[in-house]
Amino acid sequence: MGIFDDVVGKILGSKTGAESSGLLDGVMDMLSDKEGGGLSGLVQSFQQKGLGDTISSWIGTGQNWSITPEQIEEGLGSERIQNLAAKVGMSTEEVTAKLSELLPTMIDKITPDGLVPEGGLLDKGLEFLKSKLS
Repeated sequence: MGIFDDVVGKILGSKTGAESSGLLDGVMDMLSDKEGGGLSGLVQSFQQKGLGDTISSWIGTGQNWSITPEQIEEGLGSERIQNLAAKVGMSTEEVTAKLSELLPTMIDKITPDGLVPEGGLLDKGLEFLKSKLS
């Protein structure tokens, strides 16, 4: 997990521990959120917004496509971004910029076989990632 730790550290950069931890927690909550559909719901949302190929590249075993902060906001929705920004004490611009770097890496790491994990497997994978980053 060393490379993943390095990537996440570089992405989160100068943010304080609380802000960085809050953003990671927010992303992990988003990916495991049962009400919002978790990762499957996120995939569906991105597909509905015309970003299906992008998120599919993160899940698949090939090269991850890049995404802009504006596309992140479009895929996740303004309300979700605003809520996350308020929760972690960052501006919406900072959150979308960080997520445009963080989400592709995180989704890639929790889908190593190119498949969206079902049920408890996703939660276990996210807990493992969280333990490595704490």
